[in-house]
Amino acid sequence: MSRSKEGPDNKKKPWYSEGLQFTCTQCGECCSGEPGYVWVDQSEIDAMAVQLQMTSEAFEKRFTRAVGTDRSLVEYPDGDCILLDPTTRKCSVYQSRPIQCRTWPFWDSNLKTKKDWKETCEICPGAGTGRVHSFEDIERARKEKSV
Repeated sequence: MSRSKEGPDNKKKPWYSEGLQFTCTQCGECCSGEPGYVWVDQSEIDAMAVQLQMTSEAFEKRFTRAVGTDRSLVEYPDGDCILLDPTTRKCSVYQSRPIQCRTWPFWDSNLKTKKDWKETCEICPGAGTGRVHSFEDIERARKEKSV
């Protein structure tokens, strides 16, 4: 008989209930690869514009694209984020990066199964190493912006 971990309301806890290790190495791997979307709202656009010492309007025109009624950061043809410095491989707005970026790797897609997390650890040198994030911290990040 196997014993599952159960919470106070008798629901099975997620496989990562004991926490997960992650420390960002600022390698840029999560900012490159397959084309996709980095969704941004006006407050995120404003914060990144301030960091780059430009107007929100100028930032939006240069670094975002319309996707329906939403906005996403522009990418280079190879899938790299427009804000990833091609030489240093560092984010040019790291301190004000969007919520989607701040919550990596604690996205639903990376936390579905242990196998998904293992695959994330294979592409992200900071995943599976360093600081242990509590279940509560992971859930807060996961729910902050679902991806």
